Amino acid sequence: MFIQTEATPNPATLKFLPGKVVLEEGTADFRDAAGAAEASPLAARLFEVPGVTGVFFGYDFITVTKDGADWQHLKPAILGTIMEHFMSGQPVMASGSQARADEVAEGEEFYDAADEEIVVTIKELLDTRVRPAVAQDGGDITFRGYENGTVFLHMKGACAGCPSSTATLKHGIQNLLRHFVPEVQQVEQVV
Repeated sequence: MFIQTEATPNPATLKFLPGKVVLEEGTADFRDAAGAAEASPLAARLFEVPGVTGVFFGYDFITVTKDGADWQHLKPAILGTIMEHFMSGQPVMASGSQARADEVAEGEEFYDAADEEIVVTIKELLDTRVRPAVAQDGGDITFRGYENGTVFLHMKGACAGCPSSTATLKHGIQNLLRHFVPEVQQVEQVV
């Protein structure tokens, strides 16, 4: 098994491409070992590597976030853990756990029913133009709400805590949404 790695815009996060499907649908974002232990055998194993502080699963990639440790020391241990897991035949997610569990935990979307047409357009733009680009960088972005011209988005994976995430939100996503949806005035990140 050959696992490729790619740098992300976030220097604390590295993208691992195992050459096979990681999650059939949705994403899973783990910010601590406690949440990972129940939901994902692979995430739980990755959190056992000293220095790992976050694990994110996309369709065909895994992003791992570290603390101050050096990638030169962490990368071999992470590669070995991913390889051992896939060779063992264990599932990525525990049976009965949902790949989108992290999205449910964030709470419900919020917007006024009168703005439904605007929200549908915003979501379509996010799904077709923004999320594929963000996934290339090892992350994901989800719609959280719309209120008084402000779009609220949640950034995950490599995008969470990335030094360039503010620029991505303000200059990239905000400009795109303003262009196609004149009602949008600004974009804000929610945690």
